[in-house]
This record gives sequence, structure tokens and C-alpha cells, in this order.
Amino acid sequence: MKNDIENREDLHLIVSEFYNKLLIHKDMAQFFEKFSDKATLETHLNILVDFWDNILFYSGTYHENAMQPHVKLHKKKPFSKKHFNIWLELFNSSVDEYFKGDNAQTIKNRALSIATVMQIKTINS
Repeated sequence: MKNDIENREDLHLIVSEFYNKLLIHKDMAQFFEKFSDKATLETHLNILVDFWDNILFYSGTYHENAMQPHVKLHKKKPFSKKHFNIWLELFNSSVDEYFKGDNAQTIKNRALSIATVMQIKTINS
């Protein structure tokens, strides 16, 4: 039986699995090339854990503008609706592989909301 997401270690597992998928996906790897270095990736994963810890558990651990680097990247390598759909599919599968419960559903719902806002601010602008 799968447990629900309970802590930062669980979030690290999710984002690590998620990035493993992104880095090898034929349509997505182009956006994540700078994270092919293990040290750079681990630094980024810790930022993502802070982000999701704040989103899911209201921890106050993330204080950056999450949208700004994505808008900047979009200007160099434009995202399409297809990319957002793949992003969501890979994120959700990374959650579902290890977790089930209210927090698992909440993080997937919040990912959908975030992807929707990012689409509005990037591909729809």
C-alpha cells in the first residue's frame, strides 16, 4: 500500500523521479539541458523541494519568483501546449508511482493550476 506525501524527503523523491523522466524525454530534454550536471541538478532539486514544501505544507521555505525563469526560458525555447501536457503527465506519474492520498492529490491539483497559469503567461501571451 502506498503512503501519502508527508515530508521533504517524499518531495525530493518526487522531484528526482520527475527530473529523471524530463531529462530523457525526447520532447522535454531540450528544456532541461542545464541540469545534466549532477551538482547543478541537485541544487535545483533542493529549490524545487522548497517550492513544493511551501505549496503543499505552507512551510515558508520558498521566496523566489517561480514564473520568471520559465518566462525567460520560453523566450529562448518556446513551450507549446504539448509540452505542458507532457510536463503534467510526467509529474503526475512521478507522484503516483510512490504516493496515494490527500496530499498526493493536492500536489497534482496544484501542478495543474501552476501549469495553467504558466501557459497563460507564456504561450498565450
